[in-house]
Amino acid sequence: MPATCVIGLQWGDEAKGKLVDILTEQHDIVVRYQGGANAGHTVVSGGQTWKLSLIPSGILRPDVTCVVTGGVVLNPCSVLSEIDSLVSRGVRVERNLLLSDRAHIVFPWHVAEDHLLDSSVSGGEAIGTTGRGIGPCYRDKVGRALAIRLGDLYRSDFLERLRHVIQNKQQSLSTTSTAVSQFDADAIHREYADYAERLRPHVTDTTAYLLDAVESGKRLLFEGAQGSLLDIDHGTFPFVTSSNSSGVGVSSGSGVPGRWMNRVIGVLKAYSTRVGGGPMPTEQDNAKGEYLRQRGNEYGTVTRRPRRCGWFDAVAARYTSRLSGVDELSVMLLDVLSGLDQVLICSAYELEGRRLDHFPSHIDDLRAVVPVYESWPGWNEDLSGVQHYQDLPQAAQNYLARIETLLGRPVSVVSVGPDRNQTIQRDNAAASPSLSFNALPTPQHHATHV
Repeated sequence: MPATCVIGLQWGDEAKGKLVDILTEQHDIVVRYQGGANAGHTVVSGGQTWKLSLIPSGILRPDVTCVVTGGVVLNPCSVLSEIDSLVSRGVRVERNLLLSDRAHIVFPWHVAEDHLLDSSVSGGEAIGTTGRGIGPCYRDKVGRALAIRLGDLYRSDFLERLRHVIQNKQQSLSTTSTAVSQFDADAIHREYADYAERLRPHVTDTTAYLLDAVESGKRLLFEGAQGSLLDIDHGTFPFVTSSNSSGVGVSSGSGVPGRWMNRVIGVLKAYSTRVGGGPMPTEQDNAKGEYLRQRGNEYGTVTRRPRRCGWFDAVAARYTSRLSGVDELSVMLLDVLSGLDQVLICSAYELEGRRLDHFPSHIDDLRAVVPVYESWPGWNEDLSGVQHYQDLPQAAQNYLARIETLLGRPVSVVSVGPDRNQTIQRDNAAASPSLSFNALPTPQHHATHV
């Protein structure tokens, strides 16, 4: 049976949650495999809006099991807050939410470390973390000696382990800042033991569960968090997240080998956005950028920080499509571009006078590139009620076709609004034919620098 992966191809916030919610009805299990409470998903259905961070978007469908694997770092308080919010609105979670006993736990010292460390990385520019302790928790995971996993909360030596970790954390934090308060091991033990008891019905070995599931023919849907350009190994380092947020992280985070995954959908906005520091070649810090921000409600789901907005970057999206092994594209928020006389696509970069068709590996080079734009006619029509691809304005179809050509993948889904029913699912047979992934086609329009 097929296993499907939904991967964000930009800097996150690509509206993956909506697509996952739609695809969930075709699957038995939805899997969240990396990240933490720093990621946010918004799903709109029947006039109701649901905002989730740790729990997969599939939780809104009662016949689907949602799994949070060991690749995720968990704040138990955040998980319980999401559970309580869902239950208060009539969503049942007692039988269809599983949490990995291998998942590493976020503690108060991780939050303190996050605020201390997110200062300056390059030229005084902050990484722009959410301050929720995600990065420091992953750091302890890799360091091993001071890491605590969800399964450890049920062990008889949990308090002893906690005291050992707190002693080390107090020493390290006191040398960094005198403002850090003392951590009370007994109080934290009581707090987290209570969290553990409330979460106990959901905790299991999700690796074994998922391996059994794929071998028995269950249909799995892997839900990526954040975006591929934030991947710790392959993104715009150091302005990245702390996990593998591209397609390469699916197996390591979930424990399910890649041989089971036969459909990868790359999700991207019809334009570009970014939160936090780091280079963004197509950013429009002007009236056009503000137009996109207001039309697209570009404010963080978790933090409400305004997102940086700009034109579609095909160089970056083509890179992440290849990196994540994408088969098809889902273009979201196309309706936001309505009302513009022209829409631009960055089809290449220029670096020190030479054309660059690939995405640079170093942020200094990415910071120095000049985007080469193609100008395409815009459209004024309201797209929110369009149900079929052929009913989109011809200018919008041309824009999507150019994205297909530049990325070498067909567009199978187009979103024209936040609700479930504002989604055009294109017949793959009608989508563009297979295109070369290795050579960029000649631009159809004269390129300009803006």
